[in-house]
Amino acid sequence: MASLPLLLSLSLLSLLPPALSLTCTSQKFTNKLYANCSDLPQLGAYLHYTYNASNSSLSVAYVASPAPGGAWVAWAINPVATGMVGSQALMALRISGSVVAKTYNISGYHSIVESKLSFNVWDLSADEANGTMRIFAAVKVPEKAASVNQVWQVGGAVNGTHPSIHPLDVANKASKGTLELQSTGGSPSPAPGPSKGGAPARRGNVGLLASAVLLMGSLTVL
Repeated sequence: MASLPLLLSLSLLSLLPPALSLTCTSQKFTNKLYANCSDLPQLGAYLHYTYNASNSSLSVAYVASPAPGGAWVAWAINPVATGMVGSQALMALRISGSVVAKTYNISGYHSIVESKLSFNVWDLSADEANGTMRIFAAVKVPEKAASVNQVWQVGGAVNGTHPSIHPLDVANKASKGTLELQSTGGSPSPAPGPSKGGAPARRGNVGLLASAVLLMGSLTVL
């Protein structure tokens, strides 16, 4: 029969958010290295990125799971605003059992048009691993830009090559922020927060984890 300390420890671990089981620093890619990574503050998504000032390019790997029953994920740069409208999106879509990468111009809330983007994109690809979809790409950003507006989503079904609208939950509406470029270096940087009034998402989770570990340690010596 399990001891009381063990049972209490397992109960505490069950309270920890699922996102703590996988952070960007634990994610590895075959033949791909990135200088920075962020646990994005909404939707359990992750961004790995390297900014190259010499040619004003940003190499990215975006990792997320689709919405329940869904078949697409997306990461975008918005050159003109901070929200979804105007976003230039990279999408991974499951079409006929395969995951493919496409680009979409998000000109309105109900207008998602497959098209070339307003900036150059190269080395675009997508795959699926361990229940997540992953988008890989390099994009051109404005010369000497200090930051870009980013938007990310996890979506629903795919009809042909057309992604259906994503859920309209609070997290979906808040999945936007500023990605700092010039501060990037050789170690992971803090997760970009929501555009206004938000705090980094994992700060409270880390405190919960630390408390759980300390309590488990005290219980094991009883």
